[in-house]
Amino acid sequence: MLFTLYIFTFRNHCCLTFCNACAHGDVSYSVAEEMKRGGAIGNIAKDLGIGTVTLSSRKARIDSQRNDKRYCDINMNTGDLIVAERIDREGLCGKKATCVLKEQLVLENPLELHRINIHVQDINDNAPQFSGESISFEITESADKGSRAKFMLTEAHDADVGTNAVQRYDLQNNAHFAVNVELDSSGRNYPELVLKKELDREKVKELKLILTAVDGGSPPKSGTAVIHVTVLDANDNAPVFTSLLRSNTFTKMRQTYTVK
Repeated sequence: MLFTLYIFTFRNHCCLTFCNACAHGDVSYSVAEEMKRGGAIGNIAKDLGIGTVTLSSRKARIDSQRNDKRYCDINMNTGDLIVAERIDREGLCGKKATCVLKEQLVLENPLELHRINIHVQDINDNAPQFSGESISFEITESADKGSRAKFMLTEAHDADVGTNAVQRYDLQNNAHFAVNVELDSSGRNYPELVLKKELDREKVKELKLILTAVDGGSPPKSGTAVIHVTVLDANDNAPVFTSLLRSNTFTKMRQTYTVK
């Protein structure tokens, strides 16, 4: 059996005490972020085999390893570990794959500590967002379609993690462009605009297309940006006279320079 050694100092005298309850009394729970205050995470009294009367008589309390907030408390009447403060996973752990709150149940007379690990689960409470409302390109009409005509798009950011983060990009239906998602060397997905049909400035001078980023939540959330494409002219048309103009001009020239 494992034992935890505690050292207490009173007026230059050291007292040693052993506590075997702390060594095997750790408990773990899972809780969804944004759970309402007062919501029950689990019945810690039942899980540790401690009666509610004992909780009161031994002045049970929850201590946090964080100095700013205490996210949990204990209901002395029921023995439930409850939410005391709003738990925002993104604020606590950012984009980390796992997020764990470390708390302690403290019992006095005699002193007894039980470590509590609370795994905070992500919920889909954030929608994908682009850094700007518009993404602009200038593309010459002579650009070749296919793999050589790819244009990197601004990726959307989602504060959520896992399947609740951005999962795909959709592009408004159109004749000229498609969207493709590539994986870079760091493992990050980024979207590309791919030209699938040549542009003709004489027919279309600009295009405005809606790009949508969609996450994997249920239901999914999305964010949009407008892709603004300006088609630049290429010297792809030679000057051409109409046959009527050329014929009329030649006739007039013959009339003017005929020697009588």
